[in-house]
Amino acid sequence: MNLTKKELRQKENQERLSYTLNTLESIIKNHDIRRTTRNLVKEVSDALRDEKSGSIYVRASNAISILDSATQNRQMESYIRTTLWQVVSALESIRE
Repeated sequence: MNLTKKELRQKENQERLSYTLNTLESIIKNHDIRRTTRNLVKEVSDALRDEKSGSIYVRASNAISILDSATQNRQMESYIRTTLWQVVSALESIRE
C-alpha cells in the first residue's frame, strides 16, 4: 500500500498532533502543577482540538505562539517549561 507524499505528511502531522495532545493532557491531569499553568495548557489543548479554528497548521502555529509566551514566565516550574518546549518542537515540525 503506497501512500502519496501528501498522505504520508498528513499521517505524520496527525501523529505529532496526537503526541502533543497526550503530553498536554498529562500536564492538565497533574494536580501538583500550578492551576494557572494547567488552565493555560488546557486552553492550548482545546485550541488544537478545535477543527473549526483552521487547518492543523494554523492551530499548531497559534499554539506555538501561546506556549512561547507562557514559557517566558519565571514562575513556571522548570520541568514543565522543558516539557512545553518539547511540545513546541513537535508542533513546529507540523508542516504543509
